[in-house]
Amino acid sequence: MNTGHLIDITNKHLNHLCNTIKTRRLGKQGNQDATVYFHQQIQQFGFKTEQQRFDCIDSCLGPSTLKVDGNAFNIFASPFTQACVLTAQLVAASTLGGLESIDCKDKILLLHGDIAREQLMPKGFEFYNPKKHQKIYQLFERKEPAAILTATSKNPDAVGAIYPFPMIEDGDFNIPSAFLKDMEGLRLLPFMTKQASLTIDAARVPSSGENIVARKGNLNRKLVICAHIDTKENTPGALDNASGVTIMLLLGHLLIDYQGDLGIELVALNGEEYYNTPGQVKYLRSYQNDFSSILLAINMDDIGYINGRTAFSFYGVPESIMNAIRFVYAEKDGFFEGPPWYQSDHGIFMAKGIPAMAITEENVLELMAEITHTQKDVPAIIDPDKLVQNAQTLKSVITALDQLLQ
Repeated sequence: MNTGHLIDITNKHLNHLCNTIKTRRLGKQGNQDATVYFHQQIQQFGFKTEQQRFDCIDSCLGPSTLKVDGNAFNIFASPFTQACVLTAQLVAASTLGGLESIDCKDKILLLHGDIAREQLMPKGFEFYNPKKHQKIYQLFERKEPAAILTATSKNPDAVGAIYPFPMIEDGDFNIPSAFLKDMEGLRLLPFMTKQASLTIDAARVPSSGENIVARKGNLNRKLVICAHIDTKENTPGALDNASGVTIMLLLGHLLIDYQGDLGIELVALNGEEYYNTPGQVKYLRSYQNDFSSILLAINMDDIGYINGRTAFSFYGVPESIMNAIRFVYAEKDGFFEGPPWYQSDHGIFMAKGIPAMAITEENVLELMAEITHTQKDVPAIIDPDKLVQNAQTLKSVITALDQLLQ
């Protein structure tokens, strides 16, 4: 198949996922439309498919307001928060020690400074949950503030380019919360002990999602290749992660006549951007007795930026497999072995002791600081030829691993 035709296919997939579908956020209709699209497309290439359905909630947010002494402050409802309309005294804490000592029962609690520097891992997040975050949630629930405001700055390593970011994003936490810019928080601080009127317009609506798992070959020893299909709200999600989904569809096209001994599993995971990663949990629980059959899990995220090279990295991978893959990439232009990078779905395989490989951009940290999770993440910043090269190289990786196992 000529490269020009593959580039046309690439552009078609990117346009459909990012433009025809207006949002791929889990819980929304667009997310369901995206998984239907992937399912229909991948079936054309002779893959057997499974739809892994799961329940979730859609977070519907309206305008929120905060007024103190005739002054209005610009706030945003936290995703998945409960609604509220209340008037209460304002109090503030900037450290964990301050939160431990403050009396905030039935008051509006403002968190700012050091304690608000990072997003809290949700209460039920099973892959990574620092003790400090657990302690903060325990204090919230013991001290029972009427509502929580979080004044946040930029933290691209954790939340991409979102500013301000919601410190709390958790559908299992029931105290109403909203967030605001750190500078707006400084403007609010002089009003502590004053009575404030707070309205948070929000609702949790039952919804559902699904992973799409496409299989071909001998599944007793298989290569899992995955990319998350969902996005954050208000972003087309071209790099994050329509590009990874597109590479899987291109690879499916290239493997239409595949007859190798290695099983191939292409997985559109759903929920990487969602507070409790329900698709990832569903996938792992469905196959928890089958992990020994996974030779390697390859995760793709943030691939195809118009500038820079594609980076790959290994996590707990046997030396023979690493060397076979390194040999493939050494013969290709535009690729290099990059430093460890943990902020994506290869982490869920690592947590289960499964050998993993990540493919992303060499300047992924720059992308996370400026583009990820924003409206700037559009197909125009993607080089379609790069996605074709990635799909073709993955086909070569499959061939090399097939030969290694013979």
